[in-house]
Amino acid sequence: IVTRDDVEESLKAKWQYVKDQEQLLKDLYFQIEETDQKLLLKRAERDYWLEYKNVGSKTQANKIKNLEKDIKEVKDDLCRATVYYANALKILKEKNDNLIETQMKKSKEQAPENAVKRIDKSSCRDIEENEWLKEEIKIYQKEISDLKASIYLLEEENIDLVMQLLDLRLQHLRV
Repeated sequence: IVTRDDVEESLKAKWQYVKDQEQLLKDLYFQIEETDQKLLLKRAERDYWLEYKNVGSKTQANKIKNLEKDIKEVKDDLCRATVYYANALKILKEKNDNLIETQMKKSKEQAPENAVKRIDKSSCRDIEENEWLKEEIKIYQKEISDLKASIYLLEEENIDLVMQLLDLRLQHLRV
């Protein structure tokens, strides 16, 4: 025997079951929409990275190659400039050494000739000649020290010029 209360209770239970199912269905639709939104975001992110992989990474790789090429050119220029200035410095040193040697030879040649001319004369004259030669030697030694100092200054100037050239090239590359 089924009573009216039982039927009402059964209908209420079914009604509640239908409401619960509808709420569950709404929740599922909401979750589906959220998942679709997340899926769209992930697809956009994937598309961005695929675009970077296909186009952007190549652009970056080209920039890297160009920069490496520029670095190599700068290194080559630096190497060439270093060799050039080293050779120029070597030539300048050789010229200065030759000049010093020439001056020394002249002074050595003139000293015996002057001494020979004066030897035939009195002893007093020999002493004066010897003193004169000593003074000449001092003068030439002073000239030699002056020449060495000028060589040193020229070497420093060359080094400064090389450094300025390198700085200018680096600044040019940075620009």
